[in-house]
Order: sequence, then C-alpha cells, then structure tokens
Amino acid sequence: MVTPTIGPSIPLALISMLLFFLKGGCIIVDSTRKGKRFPDSMSKTIPIWTCVLNRAILNYRNKMLDSGLLMNREVADYSNYAEDVKLKNHIWDCSLHLPLWVPDTEKAAIEERIEKWTNQLEASGADIACISSCLKKPLRPLWISQKTVIWLNEVPDHNQWDFTPIILVSASSSSEVFRNKTTSEFSWNYIPGAGDDEESWARGLTPSHFWSHVHDLISSGPDLCNQKVADIVEKDRVYRAHRGEYAPQVTVKNLKMADGVADVSNVELLLASNMHGDDTTLQPSNDYCTTFWIGSTNLVVGTTKHAALMSNVDCILNCDKEPVSINLPDSEAHLHLPMVSSKLDRFSLFNNLPAAVNFAKLNLRKAHRLLVCCRSGEDISVCICLAILTSLFDDKGTFDDGRSFSATCITKLEMRRRLVFVCKFAITARPSRGNLKQVFGFLTGGSAASA
Repeated sequence: MVTPTIGPSIPLALISMLLFFLKGGCIIVDSTRKGKRFPDSMSKTIPIWTCVLNRAILNYRNKMLDSGLLMNREVADYSNYAEDVKLKNHIWDCSLHLPLWVPDTEKAAIEERIEKWTNQLEASGADIACISSCLKKPLRPLWISQKTVIWLNEVPDHNQWDFTPIILVSASSSSEVFRNKTTSEFSWNYIPGAGDDEESWARGLTPSHFWSHVHDLISSGPDLCNQKVADIVEKDRVYRAHRGEYAPQVTVKNLKMADGVADVSNVELLLASNMHGDDTTLQPSNDYCTTFWIGSTNLVVGTTKHAALMSNVDCILNCDKEPVSINLPDSEAHLHLPMVSSKLDRFSLFNNLPAAVNFAKLNLRKAHRLLVCCRSGEDISVCICLAILTSLFDDKGTFDDGRSFSATCITKLEMRRRLVFVCKFAITARPSRGNLKQVFGFLTGGSAASA
C-alpha cells in the first residue's frame, strides 16, 4: 500500500489545485515501469489525497456552519446544504475512489487510515479555508491510459459533472517497446520516473521558456525540436549575459550507442556562443517573482541572481556553488556555504547546516533581515530556511533564540507544519525529499542517512 506523505507535496498540490480549480479541474501526467499500465502515484497516492482533501474541506465547512461563520456564497451550489446534517455527506462526496485493479483488501486497509491522514493534514497548518472557498465540487480522479477508448460525443461538459475531475494520464505503454526510433537525428529512451529530473532531459529549457514558445516547439516536430530548444535557451542566455547576470552555457556529454544512434539523454549540446541575431529579438525569460519574505520572521528566500539587487536586507547567506558579488557595508554580513543537491552529495546540506543556523542566529539576534539564497531559490534555500525557522523560532513564527527548540522534541509532523508555513509565503518552493531528510536528521541530532 502506498502511504501519502504530508510533506513538500502539500503546498505544491494545494497551489496547483487553486490554479486549476477555476478552470474546472486538472490533468496529471506520469509514467511507470514496464508491465504496469498506471504508476502507484495514480492508482493509490493521488486518489488517497483527493479523498483526504475532500474530507478536510467537509470538516471545515461543517465547523463553519456550526459556528455560523460560513458565507452563503461558499455553498451557493448546494441550496439544501445547511438544512439537514445528514445530507452533507451526500452532497459533498468524501468516499474513496480507487481504480478497479486495486484489491478490495487493500482498499479496506486504506480506508481505515483515511481519517488519520485527514487529521494530519488539518494539523499541518494547510490553508483549508482558502481551498474551500475556491472548490465548488468535490475532487474525483479519472484514469486515462494508452488503451483507453473515449467516445467524445458521450462526454458531457465539465460544468455538468457533480465533481471536479483530476484526470490521471499514464504515458506508459504496457508492452515492452520503450524505444521510439524516428527519422530524426535523435531517438529517445523511456526512463521510468525521470519526469521530475528535468536537468537530465530538459536541455536547459525552463517552464517559463516552454510556455512562452509552446506553439513553436510543438509545431517544429521531432526533427527540429532539439534545435528549437537550443535556440530558445541560447537567446535567453545571451540576453542575461548582456545584462551582467550569471548565464552559463548548457553542455551535455556525447555517448554513441552500439547501433550508432546517439542517446538523446546524453547528446552533446554545446549551445553556440557565436549565434547571430539582433539584440532586439532577445526576450527575457519572464520568470515570476523569485524573492519571498517569510511572514514577519525577517527571513527572505530568493535566488542568487537577485541577491546583489536586494537593497532591503542586512545580511545574505549564499548556498549556491558559485559566489556572488554583493555590496554590503559589513563584511561579516555575508556568508558563502557552497552546497549541492542531495542527488550529487547526500551530506552536502547536512554538513553545512550548523554553520548556516549559527550565522542566522548571530544576525537575527540583532534583528537583521536575512536573505537565504541558492541557484533556483526553490530547494536548498527553502530547506535552510526551514532549519533556521525550526531551530530559532517558536511555533508562532516568533524569534526566541532557540528556547522552544531546546524544549521540544521535533517530530516529522512538527517539521511538516513548519514547512507548510514556509511554503505559504515561498509559493515556488519545491524542496527535494533527500534535502528534507538531511534537515530532519540535523534537527533531531541524528544523521542524514538515518533520517
């Protein structure tokens, strides 16, 4: 049985849902190993989460109704909602919807734990009220695979459904054919679970780049797609380099396979530095805001490329591999601790956490505003901020120099609550599981390996 973890996936899931609920639902794409049509994330984990969220929303609405605080507009679609308590569960579907191939015994075991997981979600500090105000119909998963047959004329408009669809699309093939050879220069290998390792296949293309050029990329076809990506990434690199920003070239090593065809995951792609073109054609990457104040804690999470531009901070903790030129009046107000992802070094974060927290303590004692930054501003810096917040602040977000931390036994649930607090403000945060394990090992006095 797959047990859902109430960790970094919560804020991301909630933010994604808030974005898509206004559109009437969302589509999630994943893949799995050969011989399976759907990954466990779609067969069990996501259905569990939809059920847990539905129950948490129902509990919140019932509590508000009982106290007379729920606004009528939140239940406008359900005119009889408050008339009969017994009708509530029928109006808002809280049942567990699993695919038919999940055994009944496993379904029963999952149902026994739903209430516990719902309580954990409610205790984590997640903003259930915000989701309740946006979600007008309960969540329900639907499964689509390569063998699914859909008669479009029999599919009603989503406005006619009595639930908000979470459409789970499996990109896996149940056959053993995993290589798709085309007439293009490249072929591709199917790598299960590589969807979230974009550094291994995205060739430097960011989400903002993709959505800015989505029509050009799709229309270019398999023969020209790689070159189109290279052009987009290089134009953005040149644009940033001309403005003095950190803009390294993207290189991927070249490996030839036995049949003489290059493996796309290892194709050498040295983005041309001598590309010609008028500077007026170069467009910025249109990245969204990458600097976030964590409530009133004097902590800021951001990217290293914006660190030099921050004029409203007193000290900076740089967790990027590369140093950054920073102009601060006090030389001791800047600390550079080079760190890498847990995929590259399992103990990089863990080994640097004592120095990072000590630096934060010295500056926060003086009520200084501290910027914690890394290359992306989404992973390492968020984990460092989580460690600082847990070590030096109480559960209400007030700096107490570590007194509450000394008197508290930090559990995973407590750390998750702090993480949810951080992610309420740092909305782009996506800390990796490996880095979170290192933070938990540090907070509990253990090791990163045993966390």
